[in-house]
Amino acid sequence: MNAATLTLFTLVCFTLGYRFYGRYLARHIFDLSDSDETPAKSLADQKDFVPTKKSILWGHHFSSIAGAAPIVGPAVAVIWGWVPALLWIVFGTIFMGAVHDFGALVVSMHHKGQSLASISGDLISKRVRNLFLMVVLFLVWMVIAVFALVIANLFVSFPSSVIPVNFEILVALLIGYFFNRKGKNILTVAVLTQLGLFAMIYLGSVYPISLESLTTSPKMLWVCFLLIYSFVASILPVWALLQPRDYINSHQLMIGLGAIILGVLILQPPVVAPAFQPHPEGAPPWFPFLFITIACGAISGFHGLVSAGTTSKQIKKWSDAKAIGYGAMIGEGTLALLATLAVCAGFATESEWHQHYASWGQAQGLSAAINAFVVGSSHFLAGIGIPQSFGQTMMSVLIISFAATSLDTATRIQRYIITEVGVVTRIKTLQSPWVSAGVAVASAFFLMMIHSGGAGGLILWPLFGAANQMLAALTLVVICAFLIQKKKPIKNYFIPFCFIFAMTLFGLSLNIQSFLESENYLLATLASLLLIAELWIALEATIIIKKRKSL
Repeated sequence: MNAATLTLFTLVCFTLGYRFYGRYLARHIFDLSDSDETPAKSLADQKDFVPTKKSILWGHHFSSIAGAAPIVGPAVAVIWGWVPALLWIVFGTIFMGAVHDFGALVVSMHHKGQSLASISGDLISKRVRNLFLMVVLFLVWMVIAVFALVIANLFVSFPSSVIPVNFEILVALLIGYFFNRKGKNILTVAVLTQLGLFAMIYLGSVYPISLESLTTSPKMLWVCFLLIYSFVASILPVWALLQPRDYINSHQLMIGLGAIILGVLILQPPVVAPAFQPHPEGAPPWFPFLFITIACGAISGFHGLVSAGTTSKQIKKWSDAKAIGYGAMIGEGTLALLATLAVCAGFATESEWHQHYASWGQAQGLSAAINAFVVGSSHFLAGIGIPQSFGQTMMSVLIISFAATSLDTATRIQRYIITEVGVVTRIKTLQSPWVSAGVAVASAFFLMMIHSGGAGGLILWPLFGAANQMLAALTLVVICAFLIQKKKPIKNYFIPFCFIFAMTLFGLSLNIQSFLESENYLLATLASLLLIAELWIALEATIIIKKRKSL
C-alpha cells in the first residue's frame, strides 16, 4: 500500500467530517448562536477569562491537545497492524474525538467556563462531582510527572533542540506583551518568529547545548527547570505566555505537518508494516487495547480538560466553538495519521520494521516510539530536500514544543482543579492561585522522586491509557445529561459513550488480572479503584438520564 494514497484518503474523510458532521452538531445539537455573551466576555478578568481571536485561540487549543500522545499512541499501536490503527484514527476522530472535544467546550461555556467535574455536580450528583475530581487529579498528576521527564529526556537526547525551544518561550513573552499592551499586528510578528525559529533550529544543530558540564544528572536539572517554568506559566495571565506560545507552536506544527505531507506525496513510500498482526509477541489483545493505546489520536479525556479548562474561558463568540472544538481535533487526527505513516512507511525495509517491533516490550517505550517518529518523519522531509540532521532537529523541536505546551496547560488545569477542591472542601488556602499551582508542581515532583532518575510517574503510567479513556467516557455521559436537560437528542454522544465505556471497562478488567498475576498489587489496587469509580459514575448518570427522559 502506498502511504500517499492513505494520506489523501484520510484527509478527504477529515474534510467531509468537519464540513458535514461538525456543522450538524453545531446547528442541530447545540444551536450555536452569537446572540449571547460567552463567559470570556461576561466574566472577563484579563487573567483566565480573556476574549480571544479565533485564530489565536485555535492555536492554543490545538497546541495544548497535540502533545506527544498522538505520536506515541499510534507508534505503539501499529504493532497490531496499520489497518486497525488507521481505521480507529479516522473514524474515531470524526465520530468520537471531535464530537467529545466540541461537546465538552460548549457545555463548559454554558456553565460559565467551569470544569466538567464541577458541572457533573449540577447535572448528576455531588458524589459524581467528587469522584470526577479525584479521577482528574490523578490523571493530570501523572501527565505533569511523566511529561516533565519525557521532555527532560528529549533535551538530553537531542541537545540541538535546546536553543530553538527556549527561543520560543522568550519570543512568546515578547509577543504577549506587544500584542496585548501595544496593539501590534500579531500575524506579522508570528511570521517573523517562524523565520527566526528556523534560524534557531539551524543554530541548535551547529551548537547543541548539554548540561553535562554543570551536573552529573542533567536530566534532573532539566526536570527542575521545567517544573519551575510550568509553575510560572500556570499563574501568569493567559495572554502573557500561554496564548502567544501556543499560537507560535500551532504555526510550527502546521508547517511541520505540511512539510511531512508534501514529502509523503512526493516520495510515495510503500507501507512496509503488516496490515494485520493480531498476536505480536508479549502484546495484550488488540481488542480492546487498540482503543486505549491510541487515545489522543482518536478520542482523549485530557482534551475535555483542555476544552472545559482553559479554552472555554477564552472563546469570544459561540460560533467559534465548532472550528476550535471540532476542528482542532481534526488537526490532532492528522498528526496521528502522520505518526502512523512515519513508523509504517518511514522504515527502509520490512525486516527493519520487524526488528524495531520485534516484541511489545521493545515497541511500547516512550523513547522508542518518539525516536521512530523522528527518524521516519525526517525521512519524509528528506524527500523535499531537507537534510536528515536538520529534519531530525526540526521534528525533535516540534515534539518537545508540544509536549511542553501540554505540560504547562496541564499544570494550569491542575491549578483550577485544586482550586475547585478547595471550594468543595472549604479550604481557603487551596483557592489561592499561587498555592494551588505550587501544590500541582510539588506533588508531581514528589511522584517523580519515588523512583530514581525522576521516573516515579512511569510506575503509574500503565494506568494512564485506561484512566484517560475512562475520563472521556465520563465526559460524554455528562454531555448526555446536559443535552437531556436542553431536550436535545443524545444518540450522537450516547453511542460513543457506550463504546468507550465498554472498551475501558474491558481493558481495566484485563489490566487488573495482569497486575495480580505479576504481583503488582499497587497498580491492581489503583486500577480497581478506577474501575469502581467508572461504574459508580456511569450508574448514577444512567439513573439521572432515565429519570429526566421520563419526565
